Amino acid sequence: MAERTETAKAAASRYGLLLVISLYCIMPFLWLLAAAFDADATLFLKMPAQFSLTNVFRVFLEQDGLRWLMNSLIVCGLSTVLVLFLAGFGGYALSRTQAWWKRPFLYSIILIRVLPTTALIVPLYKVMLSGNQFIASVVRPVVDPEYFRATMRIVGFIDGYFGLIVLMATMHLPLALWIMKTFFDTVPREYEEAAIMDGATFAQRLRRVLIPLAMPGLAASGLFAFIAAWGDFLLPLTFISSPELRMLPLGIYSAFLRTSEIDYGLLAAIATIYTVPAIIAFAFARRFLVQTFGGGLKG
Repeated sequence: MAERTETAKAAASRYGLLLVISLYCIMPFLWLLAAAFDADATLFLKMPAQFSLTNVFRVFLEQDGLRWLMNSLIVCGLSTVLVLFLAGFGGYALSRTQAWWKRPFLYSIILIRVLPTTALIVPLYKVMLSGNQFIASVVRPVVDPEYFRATMRIVGFIDGYFGLIVLMATMHLPLALWIMKTFFDTVPREYEEAAIMDGATFAQRLRRVLIPLAMPGLAASGLFAFIAAWGDFLLPLTFISSPELRMLPLGIYSAFLRTSEIDYGLLAAIATIYTVPAIIAFAFARRFLVQTFGGGLKG
């Protein structure tokens, strides 16, 4: 009886500690939601006296919230698509290739994820600046001077969509390659061999066999790439200077660095909007994650 009582006390202590830790972790999110819908939000957590969408409307009407959101979706979405395309084909090739250089190659590319981004910023900027000068030399003779700056905002390596998309894809590609290579290792070769025996071309095998089988791995890779790109602050801060290209992380930063008193309601509303696409992406890919990290395909 005494032993059972001690066990119950130990369990209660553990659950109590978990409850305290959970409340501590949830508290910032509660403040975020409460402040976003409170017209009189303050630094302290309090429930709004009246539920209001004023702060959310202000993000889009008083600030460039829609432009920030669209810029973020364009850059992060296209970089994720690029990662999926390269990781899909690259992971398949690495899985099916038997060569001495495969293991050293895999370990060398993962070093990109090991090294902190801050340690790479200066060499990255020099490389991107050289690329931007080359792109400018190509664009300038063929584009009217009136539209040169607008064109460079699209194809430029510095202060341009293209450069930031390529840079984010490069930073997040190694992990996606590892995930796809590991996933394709679990896909039996017999499926492809059966398709070949039926006379399927490579395009048909890709569309009807490989892509459907690889969907869990692609979903996991895409989720990690999108979340990493969506949460990146240093790269947009370093490589974007035009207000027209500003993304949501920089919008939050600018809302926090106001010269006057910080508008906590506006800040919370921007942060709440910022979390929505990440939650949607996770909800979409969630059902694939268990299969991907639970051993790939069965049977």
